[in-house]
Amino acid sequence: MTLKFARLGTAGNEQPAVIAEDANGDEKYYSLAPLTKDIDGGFLASDGIARTREALDKGELSEIPAEGLRIGAPVARPGSVVAIGLNYTAHAAESGATPPEVPVVFLKPSNTIAGPYDAAPIPPSSEKYDWEVELAIIIGKEASYLSTLEEAEDSIAGYAVANDLSEREYQIPGAAGQWTKGKSLPGSTPLGPWLVPASEIDPGNLRLRTLVNGEARQDSNTSDMIFDPATIVHHLSQYMVLEPGDVIITGTPEGVALSGRFPFIQPGDVVELEIDGLGSQRQEYFRAHAGSARPVAVAGTNA
Repeated sequence: MTLKFARLGTAGNEQPAVIAEDANGDEKYYSLAPLTKDIDGGFLASDGIARTREALDKGELSEIPAEGLRIGAPVARPGSVVAIGLNYTAHAAESGATPPEVPVVFLKPSNTIAGPYDAAPIPPSSEKYDWEVELAIIIGKEASYLSTLEEAEDSIAGYAVANDLSEREYQIPGAAGQWTKGKSLPGSTPLGPWLVPASEIDPGNLRLRTLVNGEARQDSNTSDMIFDPATIVHHLSQYMVLEPGDVIITGTPEGVALSGRFPFIQPGDVVELEIDGLGSQRQEYFRAHAGSARPVAVAGTNA
């Protein structure tokens, strides 16, 4: 039985839930309130996924109505959001970069995390806002100075869809161009809709897709990654402590606006992203104004 962990409700008041099949094979939402206050590092580190399976088998979780509820990010605000750049050969080429020999690492503020269907702000002065569909890793146990790839795999609780929104003018050109500025904007890491346990996903063979206003932009497979998830976690553990609940976004394939083949995101555009087995996202974009750049939490979608 495939489980999907989700957080439902208004921004800041999400309630933990799990989606599972009932005896008839229909998907139902069940409250995780008897097990945890939230889907966070503490829940994941305390065998929360295994305890959820056991509680479902015993009939200890109550079904909840999810229709009309907002879906938030599937993990509560992580301690760290770690990102990997240029992790697909074709994307490195379209970016004008040589494929890296070791993972390219940068950090994003945890306050960039947004729900997968929330309305998305384009920064007030932005002219080159870009999409990036990415496989997200959610850490389930502390990882520090890991010795083997097997230890790294064991540290992964699950996977989710992410969009690493990037302002290219801030990120790349000019004397002040730097990745942190281009990757830290409000609402720039939509995550979810679900966390799917690592035991139920083959991260090395997942199709990733992006549509902008219904037109195909990205269509690739995680088999084209330069560094796979276990390698990434092992590598990062040599330089930082990864804690339960942390999120790692693993790079994007070719097909971004930076390639010059497509226009950048404009107000009113709709961007849809999907990864096989992990669900889909949909964001509608608007021009933010000074003092109002926070993402807008949309109620009543996709639950």
